[in-house]
Amino acid sequence: MRLEERQEPGHHRGSLRSWSVEKWGAALYGDPCGGCGFDWSLTPREAIRIVEELPARCRELLEGHTGHERHPGLAWNPAAYVSHVTDNLRNWAERLVGARLSGAVGVPGYDPDLLAHARHYNEIALAAALWSLERATVAWSESVAATLDDGVVLQHATRGAQRAEDVARNNAHDGYHHVRDIERILEHARNHC
Repeated sequence: MRLEERQEPGHHRGSLRSWSVEKWGAALYGDPCGGCGFDWSLTPREAIRIVEELPARCRELLEGHTGHERHPGLAWNPAAYVSHVTDNLRNWAERLVGARLSGAVGVPGYDPDLLAHARHYNEIALAAALWSLERATVAWSESVAATLDDGVVLQHATRGAQRAEDVARNNAHDGYHHVRDIERILEHARNHC
């Protein structure tokens, strides 16, 4: 199986490598995460709380900004990061609910940079991205809570078994980490006005 080397979404692509199971979560990012300080030992319910707080955190952080500020080391702007987090939450909510309601446990994975290109993330209005994040967060929280209670386990094409609690932590990390990316962009914009 040939897979792209895992890069953070919105960062520059790496070379191809072969793995039987892709490294993910703390095995890939470190514990705590070397890029954002995320602590992987949190409970699934704590992960849900982190995700539920994302819309307010992003709205507060981006108050008075366009969402189109840039950082030279990142391919995406703040509105794009919000859109990525939103799409990621929607994708995983659908996969978890699909497993719970119909037994469909297979998850094929996707390339977040291709999705960003198809959806033109960097052109999405910040207000629309924040609106969408609020709605996706509610659906995701309901989905994760229900599947945690049911003990759902997904089978990801490259990551292998993904329990609902793994999905909760991975998605919480994704949001937490990308809030840090947004902070970096805004800090760069302030320092280079």
